[in-house]
Amino acid sequence: MPSKGEKWLVLAAWPYVHGAPHLGNLIGSVLSADIAVRFLRMRGAQVVFVSGSDMHGTPIEVEALKRGVRPEEFAERNHEYIKALFERWGISFDNYSKTESEVHKRFVREFYTKVYENGFVFEDTVQLYYCEKDRMFLPDRFIVGTCPYCGYEKAYGDQCENCGRLLEPTLLINPRCAICGSPPVLKTTKHWFFDLPKLQGELEKYIELNKQLPPNARNMSLQILRDGLKPRALTRDNKWGIPAPFPGAEGKTIYVWMEAVLGYISATIEYFEKKGEPDRWRDFWLDPATKSVYFIGKDNIPFHTIILPALLLASGGGYVLPWTVASTEYLLFRGLKFSKSKRIGVWADEALEVFPVDYWRFALVALRPEVRDTNFTWEEFQRVINNDLNDNLGNFVHRVLVLTHRRFGGEVPKPRSSRGEWFQEEIRRRYEQATRSMESFRFKEALQEILMLSSSGNSLLNSERPWELPDDEASSVVYVALHAVKALAIMLHPILPGSSQRMWELLGYQDRVSEHSWEEALSPVPPGQKLPEPRPLFTKISDEDIKRAVERIEELRSARES
Repeated sequence: MPSKGEKWLVLAAWPYVHGAPHLGNLIGSVLSADIAVRFLRMRGAQVVFVSGSDMHGTPIEVEALKRGVRPEEFAERNHEYIKALFERWGISFDNYSKTESEVHKRFVREFYTKVYENGFVFEDTVQLYYCEKDRMFLPDRFIVGTCPYCGYEKAYGDQCENCGRLLEPTLLINPRCAICGSPPVLKTTKHWFFDLPKLQGELEKYIELNKQLPPNARNMSLQILRDGLKPRALTRDNKWGIPAPFPGAEGKTIYVWMEAVLGYISATIEYFEKKGEPDRWRDFWLDPATKSVYFIGKDNIPFHTIILPALLLASGGGYVLPWTVASTEYLLFRGLKFSKSKRIGVWADEALEVFPVDYWRFALVALRPEVRDTNFTWEEFQRVINNDLNDNLGNFVHRVLVLTHRRFGGEVPKPRSSRGEWFQEEIRRRYEQATRSMESFRFKEALQEILMLSSSGNSLLNSERPWELPDDEASSVVYVALHAVKALAIMLHPILPGSSQRMWELLGYQDRVSEHSWEEALSPVPPGQKLPEPRPLFTKISDEDIKRAVERIEELRSARES
């Protein structure tokens, strides 16, 4: 349970700047992280929330070449676009950085110098796949083939997305170049490797003792450890990246996956440098009491439960290991993986062109794949918004506010009987259950509890019928119903920051709901407080609205492709 003053690092997976994130990326990382941050801040915790753009590697190099621009120009433009997009989604970063930042590049080179000096880096002459057609050594992600473990035919050279196993390109059956599809050939080259097997014992102890890890992260990590760890390549032959600091490694760059995971630390350092407190990052990263939580999709689990902890241990820097990894399953689009090339799914920028941001935040939390892969469909999106957001939540809030104006002139009444007092216990019960779910980062589960409160509120009004009661009895029912609205405004703030603020103002408050504590959900609205004229918070989405949204997204894609 987060306590006042407790230190937290909330860390969202770094999106690759090849293009805008899709809905699955959002709910798996930055949106879920934002919800956690807003909740923790309302609990009084000290929170640092960072992420950034992963800008290096061959995919950016290849795409920039196609467009006739320099990799840094293409990557920087996409970084600024994604950064602005996250602001539109209401993501409350303390620092959204990038792997091209000078702080990051300096930190990575210094970090790997220490890992090298500590004896965890060795060089070796190896055979790597080379595409003769594209005239380049192929990074692991640019080699696809059949997974030797599960038979998945589109596994990458570094990891199978189907079974989650870490791979080496040479393990793939029928490998081929991901750029042109031709079979690559093996060529000899020298590279530097991270001696991961040296840390097998420490990593086993870390995973086994870490009770906070969710089942999917724990089970996948233990399977990888049972298979036995292998050295991981640290360097690449591509030019677009951070130069390797190892003696004799001139012309090599650090493998993008092995440097991007260090961005969590460098972005924290950069944040405090900007604040004029250059040493304060140590208060978080070097304090064993700090809790660090990483919000990722399940495909990123090994890099956060095996690779990153191993690097932190190898550096000898005393960094806190991941306290937990909040890893979601996949959000699918009608049963299929999101694919921009195949026009499957909805992307973060397209979504905001067709419906308000809080509609998306609500729907994505309602569909959050917490225990199994979940389907997004336009029909389900419409159902969630109409039934849950509008008819349940919005309807209850509006009914209470209208009733307050009609019976009590827009002023919070003083309760003058015991009528409806029983509902205070319902508020407390839902609050406690939602709190437990939020503390476990089970946001879908928490939202369900919150919606149960508004549903119970509608039942309260239907059963008590305060519009038919005398003033002394009606006052008590309206008073407790207004308390429920206040509790909803507070508990919904992490999920719906804009809509919760409007609810707060409709209760007559003049400040920001985010400035209040989570526990204040248990305190009623004070009698005598004046309420402004009520306005509906939400509207339903019609079949025609959905049709127009789909058509608009297709227009945007056609315009982008042309």
